[in-house]
Amino acid sequence: MLYEPTTFDPLIDEPWVPAHVADAIAAIVADADAAFDSKTLWPAYEWDAREKPLPLSGLYVGAAGVIWALDELRKRGHPESSHDLAAAVARAVELERATPDFSADAHYRPGALLSGETGALLIAFRLTSDRALTDDLHALVRENGDNPTDDISWGAPGTLLAALAMGEWTGEERWDEAARESATALRERRGDDGLWRQDDDYRGLGTGTGAAGNTLALLRFEPDHALASETAAVLSRHAFREGGLANWPGTPRPQLASLRDGLIRLQWCTGAPGILAGAWHYLDEDLVLAGAELVWRAGAHRDEKGHGLCHGTSGNGFALLKAFARTSDERWLVRARRFAVHALAQAKRTAAANGRRRYSLFNGDVGTALFAAACLDGDTRFPIIDVM
Repeated sequence: MLYEPTTFDPLIDEPWVPAHVADAIAAIVADADAAFDSKTLWPAYEWDAREKPLPLSGLYVGAAGVIWALDELRKRGHPESSHDLAAAVARAVELERATPDFSADAHYRPGALLSGETGALLIAFRLTSDRALTDDLHALVRENGDNPTDDISWGAPGTLLAALAMGEWTGEERWDEAARESATALRERRGDDGLWRQDDDYRGLGTGTGAAGNTLALLRFEPDHALASETAAVLSRHAFREGGLANWPGTPRPQLASLRDGLIRLQWCTGAPGILAGAWHYLDEDLVLAGAELVWRAGAHRDEKGHGLCHGTSGNGFALLKAFARTSDERWLVRARRFAVHALAQAKRTAAANGRRRYSLFNGDVGTALFAAACLDGDTRFPIIDVM
């Protein structure tokens, strides 16, 4: 068995109607506007917050991520927020500095892209072009180069992406130097098995916390056919295959199921969707299609996982967009659009049940709006990681 059938639902039988999808995206933007407060920003789900006092402020599940999503939708020609997003992100930076979202986590460093101050500062600079932010951001990037958690979420691979973005936006040579420092350190810490360490006993495979994401960051810095081939071989070696389908564990092990709870994951943060998100362009095409076909056959995540990007229906749908990017076969775009229709309906239903929407880029409604927009536009880029 390559996934847990009882944790998935069949896709709803509703056609892809672009005007209806556009209306659903507009409804998410309008709701985010209505829920906004200039001081407390957006209400957060307690599950997203864990032990941190609300509101949340960072990129992964906090206000900076919501702000980036709203701005990105505007840039792509979708409905735009009526609020001053530049002022809002300045407030998010202030909150993140005062009470970081993930300071209680053992992996936390301020330099983390998705879960630290770097993400909020990066979005703030993108929206304001405020040069006063650049020195602090540059210091965070350089300080994160020796972070022992080597993944995009927490470590040097994420801040390598931040340095590359800042170099493009500012034209300053110091960002190229910071990127080179991070890339060199990252290469040196790569193990003989082709993997990097996230914890003492964990060497990840995926995009958010593993080899696919680290390789993506290094290839963004400079093309390297040998590195791509080596990572493709690692991912191929650790794939579980069955009947033309494929899935991956979070870290190499003899069984697909998690040692922690005995469950098999099929989501962006662990499993085939995350592998395809980072490695779709260099992984063997047969393996890309085997992973995408498993995602399609499994269907939509049930409401326990939800509709979001990290571990929900929208994140799995991006795997289908990656199959479309690799093959140019319109069948995968059609399938991704089926996922988008389901995810939008799931978001609306969940909001009705809970009395409010979920204000988070990776777990909430704006992430689902970005996925739906990507399906409208035929844009296969995954939020943040591909768009910076």
